[in-house]
Amino acid sequence: MQEKHISHYNEVKHFDTDQLREAFLVNELFVLNTIKAVYSHADRMIIGGVYPENSLDIKELTPPSQTFFLENREMGIINIGGPGDVKVDGVSYHLELMDGLYIGKGQQSVEFSSQDPNNLAKFYFISTVANVTFPTTMIYKKDAQKLELGTAQAANERVLYKYIHPSGVKSCHLVMGFTTMLEGSVWNSMPPHIHERRSEVYLYFNIPQTDLVFHFMGCEDQTRHIVIRNEEAVISPYWSIHSGVGTTNYSFIWAMSGENQFFADARAIELTKIK
Repeated sequence: MQEKHISHYNEVKHFDTDQLREAFLVNELFVLNTIKAVYSHADRMIIGGVYPENSLDIKELTPPSQTFFLENREMGIINIGGPGDVKVDGVSYHLELMDGLYIGKGQQSVEFSSQDPNNLAKFYFISTVANVTFPTTMIYKKDAQKLELGTAQAANERVLYKYIHPSGVKSCHLVMGFTTMLEGSVWNSMPPHIHERRSEVYLYFNIPQTDLVFHFMGCEDQTRHIVIRNEEAVISPYWSIHSGVGTTNYSFIWAMSGENQFFADARAIELTKIK
C-alpha cells in the first residue's frame, strides 16, 4: 500500500509541479482485477479503487498495526461504473451506478465483484479510523439528501448529494457524498473554504478524455494548482483550500475525516484574500 505523508504549508510553498503531484495526487486507482489503495497520513484516510473482473477480497490489504482491514476502521463505497456487488461477511449488497455502501468497524470480509463483464463496476472507497461500530447500510442515490447550489451566472450550478453524514447514514468519523456540476457550470467550491479540524479527499470523475480540471489548493495567500484527469483523486490537508475549475462540467466524490462531522464546520475565504 502506497503512503502519502503530511506536508507542512511552509514546505509546500517551495514545491514544483512534480513535488505537488507526488504529495497530494492519487492516480491510477482503477486497475483491472486489483484493489488499489493509498494510505494518507492526513487523518489516517485510506483512498482506494476496485475494478473487478473477478471477485476481489479486501483481505488482500492490511493497514499497519491491524490484523484485518476493518479491525479499527470503517469504510464508505460509491460505485461509479457498471452494476456490481459488495459482499460483507457473507451478506451481499447490489450497487448500481452511483449507489453507495457504508461498512462499519469490525467486518472481516469485504468482497467486490461485477455483474456485467462488458460493463465492469468501479468501486471507489474511503476508509477512516473508527472506535465505534455502526451498522453496515446500503445507500441509494434516490434517497440521499440533495442540495441545489450555485448559479448559472457564476458558472457554478451544481447538485450535492449527502450519503454518509450525521442526519443520514451514520458513521464514527467518515463524511461522504458527491457533487455534480450542471452543463455550462465549471467552478466548484468557489469562493473556497478551509476545514481546520478535518482533512478531505476529492475524486474527480465524468471528465472526458480530452478535458481536465484545475484543482486549487494551498494557503489562501499562497495558492497552487494540480491538473486533474478523469478518475484521479487529490488530498486536501486541514490548512488548504480546495476548489477547482474544469474545461467542461464534471462530478466529484468528497470525503472527510477528522475531529468532527459538522458539514458546515468550514472557514470561508473571501475572494479578496486569495493570492
